[in-house]
This record gives sequence, C-alpha cells and structure tokens, in this order.
Amino acid sequence: MENYNFRKGIINGIICVFLIGLQPVISLARPPVIDAFTFSTITVMFMAIIFFPIFLIERFKLKSKVRKESNDRINSLLSGWKQLRNIRLFVGIGIVFSIVPVLLIIGYDLAGAVNSSLALKGEVIFALLSGYVFLNEKRISKMQIFFCIILFLGLFIAITQGFFDLLEFNLGVLIILLAVIIFTIAHTFTKSGFDRNEISPIQVVFIRNVLSGIILLSTHFLFFPIEDLIMIFKPEYLIYPFVMGCDWGLSLWFWYRTLSYISIGKAGVIMSLTPITSAFFSWMILGDEITYFHLIGITIVIVSIYMIVKEKKGVKEIKKVD
Repeated sequence: MENYNFRKGIINGIICVFLIGLQPVISLARPPVIDAFTFSTITVMFMAIIFFPIFLIERFKLKSKVRKESNDRINSLLSGWKQLRNIRLFVGIGIVFSIVPVLLIIGYDLAGAVNSSLALKGEVIFALLSGYVFLNEKRISKMQIFFCIILFLGLFIAITQGFFDLLEFNLGVLIILLAVIIFTIAHTFTKSGFDRNEISPIQVVFIRNVLSGIILLSTHFLFFPIEDLIMIFKPEYLIYPFVMGCDWGLSLWFWYRTLSYISIGKAGVIMSLTPITSAFFSWMILGDEITYFHLIGITIVIVSIYMIVKEKKGVKEIKKVD
C-alpha cells in the first residue's frame, strides 16, 4: 500500500510540475494593460468557478458511497470541514492565498519566467523545514542540509548569472521567496488536515479560492478603479486569467493530491523540477534566452534533488534493517 501511494504521489507530482512550469510564462504573456492585482483577482475567481462543479461532484460521490457502505473515512471527508480547527484552517488559507497570488504575479513580472521558476524552488528547503517543525516528519539529515545549501547555490548561480549580477539581485526573486515561505507554511497545515482525512484536495482548492476571491474582489473595489475590472472582461484580455485560472487550479488540485499520498518534504523535492519545464516553455512560447548559467544552475538543482531523495531512501532502508 505504501508503494502504491508513493507511485500515485509521484504521478500527481509530475503532472503538477508541468502545470506550475507554465504559470510564469502565462503571466508574462498577458498584455501590459492588465496589472498584477486585477490579473490575480480574476484568476482566483476563475479558479473558484472552475472548481465549483468539481466540488459538487465530489460531494455527490461521497454521499453515494455513504448510502451504499458507510465508513468513518467517508463520513469524515463529508463533515470534517465543519470542525472548528478546519474552519480556522480554511479561513487562514483564504487570507494567505489572497496575498500569495498577487506577490507571485508581481514577482513573475520583475524576475522573468526562468528566474521565477528557479526562485520557487526555495520551497524545497522551506518544505523540509516546515514538515520537520510543524508535522514532526523525519529528521533532516546532515546530507540533506548540505545538498539543500548546494541547491540554493545552484539557484543563486542561475539568478545572478554566475554572480556577475550580484549587485543587481532581482527584487522579483525576493518577492517570490517571500511568497514561497508564506504558502509553504500554509501547505504544511493543510497537509495535517489531509492526514486526518477530514478535508479533501478539491474541498481545499474550492473553499480557499472562494474566500480569496471575496477578499481580493472587495479590496479591488476599495482601492482600484472599477474600469480596470470592466476592461479585463473583454474577450481578448479575459482569455489570460481564464487560462491562468485553469492551469493554477489544476496545479493546486494535483499538488494537494500529491500531499495526500506522500510527505510534504518529498512533494517539495518533486516540485524542484519545475525550472526545467519553465525554461522550455519560456523559450518555446516567449522566445526567452536560456543562458549557460541557467543550465548550470538547473543541473545543480537536479543533482541536489537526486541526492536529497537518495538520502531519504537510505534513511528509510536503515530503519527497516533496525
């Protein structure tokens, strides 16, 4: 059963890698007249709309299973969201993910597709740390710490172009790293809800985006001109947040499915492959230049991922022998 769950986690994670790799490219491909806040607001609303029927279908299937053969797990998934701790969780991630999309879109605009994707890989370190601190996942070994540092070195080489642009370190990268810290901690607490079988990935994606959409839309009406929202509903502009909403929503679903099968540390490691897909899509769609330093940085990241995964496997085998 453990191997089966691991395989399912890997498959869902790989699909997520391709979807996340496209996100900076979609964001950068949008017309300049669509600002980051408006783009984030409409994108989140599309995600909520897209996942509403999926949410209802899941509820219908769970209720049908209960009528045929009731068990604690299904009952928990149906009514677990009503528990106070899960209501607090949903409110918390609703607030967090009304901030994170805006930070990410601004970061994408400033950093570019490849650097954005590389900066997102800081999640590996933060995922391992948050899984250890908040979820009591396996102890982080010295080898893992070492290759996390090497991984960050690879990111730094690519982003600063071999340290030549060190004094002009991209502000977009720092904004993305801030977003990464915030959403990794949020994902960590969401993982605990999955482990208790009280909430499902679809529930989280739908409810989180409904709450985030309400917050972002309310904020937009308060601080931004209504003309910005009216303008984006032109078909030639609306297609961009729609595509982003589909991609982002599906990536969230596959991400949460990944978390429901494997630890947040392993899931974060799998997500480290997104710079490869982002580099490919940015070159193919945007015509971005991929430098030798990007390739060196990506190679270091891949090697670091391999060593981190190998170390985790080694620790598991030692425990089995004991």
